[in-house]
Amino acid sequence: MPVIEDLLAGLGPDRPVRQALIGAHWTAVESRSLGLASALREPCPDHPADPVKDAGALAEHSALEICRLARSQSTLEASLGLAAVNSLLDPMAGEEINAEQLIVEKGTGRGVAVIGHFPFISRLREQVRDLWVLEKRPRPGDLSAEQADDILPRADVVAISATTLINHTLDAILSRCRPDSFRIMLGATTPLSDVLFDHGFQALCGVQVDDAARVLRFVAQGATFRQIRGLRRICIRR
Repeated sequence: MPVIEDLLAGLGPDRPVRQALIGAHWTAVESRSLGLASALREPCPDHPADPVKDAGALAEHSALEICRLARSQSTLEASLGLAAVNSLLDPMAGEEINAEQLIVEKGTGRGVAVIGHFPFISRLREQVRDLWVLEKRPRPGDLSAEQADDILPRADVVAISATTLINHTLDAILSRCRPDSFRIMLGATTPLSDVLFDHGFQALCGVQVDDAARVLRFVAQGATFRQIRGLRRICIRR
């Protein structure tokens, strides 16, 4: 079963939605708790994006109804759906370390593939034997996502951006990983759910929100992840 379907099937009781917000960089849904996800938009500057269904009335839907948007082919709707998924998950205990530390711990002297370009990439190159960064929109030093068939079977450690759940590429990526590779999902979009362990992940590096009102204020005002206050990084290992 696709990962997103397993995530949806594993959600607990439905809740009313107190807030649904799409900022410049993040989406946020508040139901059981506050859930976040990257706000992905299609890179089509010459064409207007498809409208978000029921924009202006999203809080009239239940959390599970918004969660179903995670299946949408509109990346912005899927972003909102993932935020709703995260808003319904039970809290999990974990370590307060960031993904970079874990990748260095597991990747020193080994081959590491990172799906998505993260701010720590330049530092990581000095810590591991081989580093391959796969991106849909490559920056200098990155590789095209189309090279995954060649790269992923060579990687001992694979760090996968949680935005692959939004653009629906995660299942294909996992199918190309070696069975013995150490797989990490990272980013604030990451659902902290046991379901991902069942799909071969050994670690989940995401966030937990401590001050929902504060986080919502930052999201509404266009904050990037590094600007947001009121949350903390957390890593959960199987």
